[in-house]
Amino acid sequence: MCRTLAAFPTTCLERAKEFKTRLGIFLHKSELGSDTGSIGKFEWSSKHSKEGNFSEDVLGWKESFDLLLSSKNGVAAFHAFLKTEFSEENLEFWLACEEFKKLRSATKLASRAHKIFEEFIRSEAPKEVNIDHETRELTRMNLQAATATCFDVAQGKTRTLMEKDSYPRFLKSPAYRDLVAQASATSASLASSSHEEPLHT
Repeated sequence: MCRTLAAFPTTCLERAKEFKTRLGIFLHKSELGSDTGSIGKFEWSSKHSKEGNFSEDVLGWKESFDLLLSSKNGVAAFHAFLKTEFSEENLEFWLACEEFKKLRSATKLASRAHKIFEEFIRSEAPKEVNIDHETRELTRMNLQAATATCFDVAQGKTRTLMEKDSYPRFLKSPAYRDLVAQASATSASLASSSHEEPLHT
């Protein structure tokens, strides 16, 4: 647990590596690109994260839903959790909308809009999201002249649903609580080491 200075740095570094390995297992098969075609691909990549920044990232996910969605690792972790509940379609739709809004070509906008609609919005869609009939019909009409904002209402409603429903369950899940415990231990260990460096004479 890295509680003694005598055990630093070897034990703490091993703990940090174990921490990242555990998250890697938690996020196994969490790449969205594998089952959403060309619509959005967010994948876990630990090699770009240092232990300290990585721990701060994990601990920050519980501060707000916005922080979770703004973190690439957070999105991957949340997606992995949603897959365990068979409810990943709302997040995948939200991510698809985020990618959709980056398009600048009118032709690509129209083509992608119809793909998103067919995959997530229409009744009996393969990954039908939980929205009301009025929002579904409004989105259908928006497709007649697709713009970057044609999914805004539907995206907003799925985001609110995730924030009020899935997000609290994610924070209470054993997998995330375990990650938080390890992140806290790693952060504490790294902080202790920075204040207790040995003196050389």
